[in-house]
Amino acid sequence: MNSFRFTLPRDLYAGPGAIEELKVLKGHKKAMICTGGGSMRRGGFLQKVEKVCQEAGLETQTFEGIQPDPSIESVYDGAAKMREFNPDVIIAIGGGSPIDAAKAMWVFYEHPELTFDDIKDPFSIPPLRQKAIFVAIPSTSGTASEVTAFSVITDYSTGIKYPLADFNLTPDIAVLDTDVPETMPPKLTAHTGMDALTHATEAYVSKFANGFTDPLAKQAISDIFDNLEASYSGDEEARSKMHIAQCLAGMAFSNALLGITHSLAHKIGAIFHIPHGCCNAILLPYVIQFNKKVCMARYADLARVAGLPGRTDEQLVISYEKAIQSMNKELGIANSFQEHGVTEELYLAHKDAIAHNAVLDACTPENPREVDDELMGRILECAYYGKKVTF
Repeated sequence: MNSFRFTLPRDLYAGPGAIEELKVLKGHKKAMICTGGGSMRRGGFLQKVEKVCQEAGLETQTFEGIQPDPSIESVYDGAAKMREFNPDVIIAIGGGSPIDAAKAMWVFYEHPELTFDDIKDPFSIPPLRQKAIFVAIPSTSGTASEVTAFSVITDYSTGIKYPLADFNLTPDIAVLDTDVPETMPPKLTAHTGMDALTHATEAYVSKFANGFTDPLAKQAISDIFDNLEASYSGDEEARSKMHIAQCLAGMAFSNALLGITHSLAHKIGAIFHIPHGCCNAILLPYVIQFNKKVCMARYADLARVAGLPGRTDEQLVISYEKAIQSMNKELGIANSFQEHGVTEELYLAHKDAIAHNAVLDACTPENPREVDDELMGRILECAYYGKKVTF
C-alpha cells in the first residue's frame, strides 16, 4: 500500500443546539457569515449564529442570497465583500451550495491574485488560514461539505460543474446542530440522503479507500439504510441520525475520493437541470452494474452491512442495486432520466459532451474500473433509457 493522507476538521460539535458551541470563537475579532436563500433566517438559525458570535465578542457581517449551484461570478463577489470587511473567521451555514461557495470565496479572499483557472485542477490551492479560519454548519443531510476537502462551483458559460479539491479547503470547525435539518422539506431530504448513500458507496470502492475510510463508509451505509425512509417521512430521530450518517460518509469520501457516479452527475446537473442528489440516485445502480466486474466483493460487503439477502457476492450486489432502486421509488425519485422527464431531444443533443466532460472530471481517476468516452456514453445511455449495464 502507498502512503496516504487522512484529514478532518480539527473540531466537530454535534447534537441539538450545537450552534451554541460557537462561543469557542471568543478571541477572534470579525466573522463573515455566508448563507443561502433565506431558510436559515426564516428558521431563526442565522440569527442564533449572529447572537452567539456577538456574545463571544465578534463583530459580524452577513452575506446572504448564495444561489443553488453557485457560480464563479458569485464567488468573486463574495470574496470582494470579504476583503472589504476583513474577517478572521468565515462561517457558512446552509446547504452544500452556500458552504461550497464560501469555501471558494475564502480562497480568493486570501489569494486575490488567483483566477478560477488557477485552482480548478485538483490539489492546486495554495495554503489558507493566513487571514481566516473556516466554520461550516450544514442544514441538509447529504453533501457533508462541513468535513470535506471539496467545493463544487459552476461555470455557467460552459455549463460545467467543477469540483475544487484540496485538503486546504477542509473546514477548521464543523457544527452538526441536529435541530437545523428538521426544517428540510421531504424532497430535499430524499435527494440529500441519496447523495450521502452515493458518497459512502463510492468511497468504499474507490482506488484510494483505506483502513480509515472503510469503517466510516460502512457505518454510514448501515445508518442510511436504517433511517433515510423514516427521515423522509418526518421522523425527527431518524432525521438526526441521518445528519450524523451523512457526515460519516463525508469523512470517508473526502479522504478516499469518489467515482464516476459523481463525474456524470457533475456534468448532467447544469444541462438536465436535475438536483445533484437526485442525479446520483438515478445513476448509482447503473454505475454499480458497470464497476462490479472489478470490485464485486467490495459492493457485496456493503450489501451485508445493509442487511440485504444473498448467498454469493453476485447475489448480494444485485440485492444492493435493487435496494437502491426500491429506495428511489419510495422517495419519489425516478429510476431513469427519461422517466424523470428529460426529453430525448435534450439527451441526444448533449450526450457526447456529457460523456467526454465526465471522463475529464476530477472524480474519474479514482473509479475502480477504467473508463473512456465510449464506455461513459454507454453508461449514460443505460441511465437515460433505464437499460441494464451488461458490458
